[in-house]
Amino acid sequence: MVATAATASLFPVSSPQPDSGAKNSGNHKGGLGSVDLRGIKSKSTSSNGLQVKTNAQAPAKVNGTRVGVMDGLKIDDSSSSGAPRTFINQLPDWSMLLAAITTIFLAAEKQWMMLDWKTKRPDMLADLDPFGFGRIVEDGFVFRQNFSIRSYEIGADRTASVETLMNHLQETALNHVKNAGLLGDGFGSTPEMSKRNLFWVVTKMQVLVDRYPTWGDVVQVDTWVAASGKNGMRRDWLIRDCKTGQILTRASSNWVMMNKVTRRLSKMPDEVRAEIEPYFVDTPPVVDDDDRKLPKLDENTADHVRNGLTPKWSDLDVNQHVNNVKYVGWILESAPQHVVENYELASLTLEYRRECMKDSVLQSLTSLLAGGEKADSDDVDCQHLLRLEGGGEIVKGRTKWRPKYVKQIQEHQSFPY
Repeated sequence: MVATAATASLFPVSSPQPDSGAKNSGNHKGGLGSVDLRGIKSKSTSSNGLQVKTNAQAPAKVNGTRVGVMDGLKIDDSSSSGAPRTFINQLPDWSMLLAAITTIFLAAEKQWMMLDWKTKRPDMLADLDPFGFGRIVEDGFVFRQNFSIRSYEIGADRTASVETLMNHLQETALNHVKNAGLLGDGFGSTPEMSKRNLFWVVTKMQVLVDRYPTWGDVVQVDTWVAASGKNGMRRDWLIRDCKTGQILTRASSNWVMMNKVTRRLSKMPDEVRAEIEPYFVDTPPVVDDDDRKLPKLDENTADHVRNGLTPKWSDLDVNQHVNNVKYVGWILESAPQHVVENYELASLTLEYRRECMKDSVLQSLTSLLAGGEKADSDDVDCQHLLRLEGGGEIVKGRTKWRPKYVKQIQEHQSFPY
């Protein structure tokens, strides 16, 4: 009978902890009670008034799970039969934060590894722009930004197109205004310009290309501004090979203001001048002004004509007119095919006459001024005109072309296709 009582675990049990999952019956004298321990119930039995307490010993851990003690009885603090709690699975989930940090470091490392550490330029590390955001340098007067030439920015010659380079020029100009804290509501407009519905329009653009970058190259673009007459502004650019420091492209442009409502040119208000004048640099343009008079060009004097050019919706910018870079592609639409195939564009001069709107229908005209009759001839000079089919001039231009160096192109590594 004593053995029976010993195995019955007869003793009063206090109330279990809330998370123990154990159950009791309160008073065990002459009554039945149960303790739910891993699904096993033990009875509390009375025999001839003799009560015996068991002093059962349970291991401190069962299968790696901590168990609790209650009045000498070891009770599991979790009634669930799930996976054991370990140090590892109790850690918080840091995977998202680690993934973000890894992405940032990989992007920085990619730009870092693009540099040639055997370069002769000791200031290369100071020019590093790992995220391509750009920054103000040269005592606050020059904005500098790096660009990696993408596969979709190169043409059949495996080099960046002139439109790609001009897009980089435009991007740095806008980022310069933004980083200087002068960006208002418009497309590069200052706060005072935005108050007066004014925005910038380019009147002349000159570009000299010494060498075109290719896929994977990193170029560094510097830009700054200067005064141009009483009501204008000049903006210059230098594009360098980020690896060698070699100057690839020089560009200079003139800008004036236009009223967004009247679509007429405007004088520069004194308030706007006060905003931008502190950023003017007193330096000559990086490209000498080409002020040569061009002969009249029309359908009778043009050697090549392309009709029916119309802008797409994607050709418009936020000022609701065709972006100036788009004009370059339209001008080259009428360039002679043998010139495009055997020569590369060395210089470009554009004079903008009026806006091109979304419903305009254009005509592109080109005439050869010198060279170009044979594939192996010297440099080629061309005259261009982009006009409305009704006769109004949009852009007048002049281009100079040099023979392509096929041998240099073939020396580049083959592209995966």
